[in-house]
Parts: sequence; C-alpha cells; structure tokens
Amino acid sequence: MNRREFITLVSGAAAAWPVVARAQQAMPVIGFLRSAPIADVPHLVKAFRDGLKEAGFIEGRNLKIEYRSGDNRDRLIEQVRELIQRPVDVIVGNVVAATAAKAITSTIPIVFATGSDPVADGLIASLNRPGGNITGVSFLGGVVGAKRLELLRLLVPKATTIAMLVQPKLINTEPERRDVLAAAQASGQQLVVADVSDLREVEEAFTTFVKRGAGALYVGTGAFMTSNRVRVAALAARYALPSSFSQREGVEAGGLMSYGTSQTDAYRQVGVYAARILKGEKAGNLPMAQATKFEFVINLKTAKALGLSIPESMLLRANDLIQ
Repeated sequence: MNRREFITLVSGAAAAWPVVARAQQAMPVIGFLRSAPIADVPHLVKAFRDGLKEAGFIEGRNLKIEYRSGDNRDRLIEQVRELIQRPVDVIVGNVVAATAAKAITSTIPIVFATGSDPVADGLIASLNRPGGNITGVSFLGGVVGAKRLELLRLLVPKATTIAMLVQPKLINTEPERRDVLAAAQASGQQLVVADVSDLREVEEAFTTFVKRGAGALYVGTGAFMTSNRVRVAALAARYALPSSFSQREGVEAGGLMSYGTSQTDAYRQVGVYAARILKGEKAGNLPMAQATKFEFVINLKTAKALGLSIPESMLLRANDLIQ
C-alpha cells in the first residue's frame, strides 16, 4: 500500500467515525421515572413497552430506556437532572415524578399517568390542550372512592367501621380522603384513616384498625400502595379484613376486590404517546387521554378464606372472578 492509498483509507475511516457516532446518538432515549421502586411494577413497565412497540419502537433495537426512581421530591429532582444530562428525548412517569420533572424542565417532553385530575393538580392547562411540554393519561384511580366503598359495603354489609390506608402528601390523597369520608358518612359507616409512608407504619396501622374494630379495609391509590400491594394484601388476610384495591393487581395479590380503570392500559397509552412525540408531535398539543373502561374484580378464593358469601347479583356485576 503506497502513502497516498494509506492517507485515503485513513481519511475515509475518519470520515466514517462521526457517521457511526451520529447513528448511535440518533437512537432515541426515554427516561422512565417513578416515585417508588420500578422493580415492584413489572406489569406497568411491560405495558409501557407494549405501547411503544405498537408504534415500532423496541427497547434495545431502536430505542433506549433509562429507568430511575426516587422516594421523595429531592431524590426525584436529582434523577430528573441526571436524565437531562443523559440526555433523554422524553420523560415518562407517574404523577409525582412528572410534577418533579415539570419543575426542572420546560423543554423536554413529559408524559405521565395519573389517577387524579391533572388540571386541578396544576400539571396541565386543560384536558384538550395541555400546553407546554406535558401531556398524559388519566386512569381516574383516586376519584372513584365513593363507588369503591359502595361495592365493598355490598360485599361486606356487616362492616360498620372501615379502615383506610393512604399515603400522605400526595396530590390525589386529600381529594380521595374527602370522597371516601363523605361516602362513609352518607352510609352511616365510621372511617378510621391511617397515613402511611413505609411498611413499619403499615404494620402499626393494622394494629390500630383491629383495636378500633374495623370490619373492612379500603386501600388508597398511589405508587406506594401499588408497590406494596402484596404486603398489604397479606396483612389484610392475617387480620381477616376484606380489602378493596383500586387495581386488579391488588386482587391478584390476595385482596378481596378492586374497582377502577386499568392502570396497565394507561401505561400502554403512555407508551403510545411517547412514541408519537418521538415521531415529532408536541406533547402540549396532545389531548389528555382518559381511560374509560372500568373493571370490577373479585377474588373468590379470598372471599372463601374470609367466610364471605358473595351475592349472586355481585357475581354477575363483576367483570372478572379470580378463583
């Protein structure tokens, strides 16, 4: 090889390096952020990936996903800053994580899933035109408390005192608490509410519930309750408290019943929205998607263990019965 051929070869290779680098950098990156451990919600992660896949984005093939979590606002903000430095093209997550992300960036698109009213929470300007760099999917988890309590009362009519577990200081905690309290008062039931932020407090809450004579348990919404659904269901079984969850995953973990829209499908829709943004659409122009299919699930095995006889009318109303 003569000198001219060698220079030409090296020059050609050097010219190709930036192309390869650009191709690698061109693979979009999504930051998946949650205010509780991601390992506890594999079903939500899978649903999110399924939504992306519908639009042709497959993790590891033409898309990268950076997973982050934080159990308090400061940690979440730290994680957002890390994602921005990464950098990421879109940030997705639950409502607490999205609130932290919105406080840090007004340019990187944010897509969130929430069980509360995002307009009242101050996340978006309106459902039809969220505005700015944010949009998402609402699964109405925290706004159907009265209906959930009614169904629990029909399944456990002798329960005059209802225990309620809630995670304090969340955006949707107070509206849900008020909704359930008003429903309990209207039906002549007493409500014993426990604010819990860790498993020690959950254990202590059940001791209090038993002392107060609670006959059933209402499990509030939120990432903490979702992540600890197995432990909460196990404690409810230990203390023989029929339990109501907002999502079917709580019933699959051993809870008595659930009522609400599908959080899993909400995360699938979040994946679809993230894909649309990656293809060029603006987050603020995408109207909030709303889950509209409600699902009532009963665990018959749990009912039998509790000695409950489920009325035929309730069995017919249920969308699914877990044996």
